[in-house]
Amino acid sequence: MSKNSPGNFFEDFRIGAVIQHATPRTVTVGDVALYNGLFGARFAVQSSDVFAAAIGYPRSPIDDLLVFHIVFGKTVPDVSFNAVANLGYAGLYFRTPVYPGDTLTAQSEVIGLKENSSRKTGIVYVRTTGYNQERKPVIEYVRWVMVNKRDEAAPAPGDHVPRLPTVLDPKVLGEAVPPLDIADYDLALAGSTAKYGDYAIGEKIDHVNGYTVEEAEHMIATRLYQNTARIHFNQYIEGKGRFGRRLIYGGHVISLARAISFNGLANAFHIAAINGGRHVAPLFAGGTIFAWSEVLAKAELPGRTDVGALRLRTIATRDRPCNDFPLKNGDDYDPAVLLDLDYWVLMPR
Repeated sequence: MSKNSPGNFFEDFRIGAVIQHATPRTVTVGDVALYNGLFGARFAVQSSDVFAAAIGYPRSPIDDLLVFHIVFGKTVPDVSFNAVANLGYAGLYFRTPVYPGDTLTAQSEVIGLKENSSRKTGIVYVRTTGYNQERKPVIEYVRWVMVNKRDEAAPAPGDHVPRLPTVLDPKVLGEAVPPLDIADYDLALAGSTAKYGDYAIGEKIDHVNGYTVEEAEHMIATRLYQNTARIHFNQYIEGKGRFGRRLIYGGHVISLARAISFNGLANAFHIAAINGGRHVAPLFAGGTIFAWSEVLAKAELPGRTDVGALRLRTIATRDRPCNDFPLKNGDDYDPAVLLDLDYWVLMPR
């Protein structure tokens, strides 16, 4: 009986397989402090127990993306340990707030497989659900990842690309947020007077700030999530690979873009859902991240007069400020674009 595991390769997956991921994780205020130290997020609801309690939360909830990263990290040893790259996300809902002291677990179902034409790799689609200690879902999402084959000659374990939602129904976006006392939402402390009604569909916002990514920072962040993918850590192996160096976890770019977006979207206090996301290009240490956002849609939520939903498209770039809103270069992405993220946020009305 083998005592260790080389991780799953593409030919090891089967459509319909359900994977219970190891290592429950109790989230602490120490995790929150380290996450804030790495990304500098400044949203008031996630920063202050006093601010959060004043508007109706029991205390400050864990940052939505920290919840995502921890649950994502649970899946890596089973899904993407042998990945070439994580490619994208769809159908992501945040279902229940997470607070310090909650314990998170994760489970995934394989919903699609597609071998690449090179026969060296394949795409694996999984639907992952994260649970708290009461077995309540806190997050669910689909992601797809390119995974190496162990044996290029091995037959493909399946051939099915699932149909995925492109835009999630905003009617259910308020379910994960308690009724809020917006009268006590202090705009000065939150950092902006701009609320839901102040944003227009089609409006573009340059978030101005740029953050340079250091090698140690992205490795500390990825360890924080117990993400074991060797492509992020193992220079001995990755130095001989396609890029010649370690690849920065794509979620690191998402968290930086979210932190940067505070400058222009300070009252977008909750990511309710992610419609879809694509990692357009890889990032390596030394690159500087900039970001801009466009308001794609607005939605009033049934039974909610306290908050409304904005559908945003946030574009993150490498080594290029976003004052001219870079996105396309002809039919292709501008070479500077790293991330294209389509998501819903909640904002006070």
